[in-house]
Amino acid sequence: MNELRRKDRAITQEEATTLLNSGEYGILSTISESGEPYGIPLSYCIIDNSIYFHCAVVGKKLEHFKHNNSVSFCVVGNTEILPDKFSTKYESVIASGKIEEVFDDEKQIGLEGLLHKYSPNFLDEGIIYVKRATEKTKVFRINITSLTGKSRK
Repeated sequence: MNELRRKDRAITQEEATTLLNSGEYGILSTISESGEPYGIPLSYCIIDNSIYFHCAVVGKKLEHFKHNNSVSFCVVGNTEILPDKFSTKYESVIASGKIEEVFDDEKQIGLEGLLHKYSPNFLDEGIIYVKRATEKTKVFRINITSLTGKSRK
């Protein structure tokens, strides 16, 4: 784990991995050529300790990837506001790594991973949908180099 300021709130690698796997969505953070930060919520799946997501074939984040392929990806799990304690219960993880576009079989694996996560009861229909949309979408993999997690229970 990377250094955390609040070591008393650190979660184990196993807990961080579980939270990353179970998250509904994550925020991908990039930086532009001019140094402007950019964060965007994404649906994603985890395959072999890498994060996969799909997107359109054009867009701001794609320009950022060309300039700098280092990204971070944040997932927030359960939260609960504690008004009487002026605080919040939370759990979160941040994955850092290098991003790269994937093609052919790996692209298909990434798209099918998303189907298994978000539409497990519609896999047959999803495979048909993916085949029709594959030319209109890109798939990227984040090779995780660091995973840290924190929680307040």
